[in-house]
Amino acid sequence: MIKIIINEQPSGHIHSFEMKGHANFAKKGKDLVCAGASAVSFGAVNAIIVLTGITPDIQQGLDGGYFKVIFPVNEESDHDIQLIVKAMIVSLQTIEQDYGQYINIIFKK
Repeated sequence: MIKIIINEQPSGHIHSFEMKGHANFAKKGKDLVCAGASAVSFGAVNAIIVLTGITPDIQQGLDGGYFKVIFPVNEESDHDIQLIVKAMIVSLQTIEQDYGQYINIIFKK
């Protein structure tokens, strides 16, 4: 199962997210859940980098089963970063609705 941990402050401000595990929906290379979650999360991080000029702290596992992103405090770009991250979460929640046995989103304050 893919576990996605969204770390947010009590105010709702998201300061990081972490994805770990494998969906095991299908064989490697044919796993739609993994592909969807990866595309959404990597696409959001790439959008943040390109659209805001801010590069977050990115940590990845060698086997593809770990991805952590920590967003820097940048008041000028914070609104845009938060909007992109929240859009990413909506997309991941959509995947979770249909494939909840393979992906789980957890919010931590």
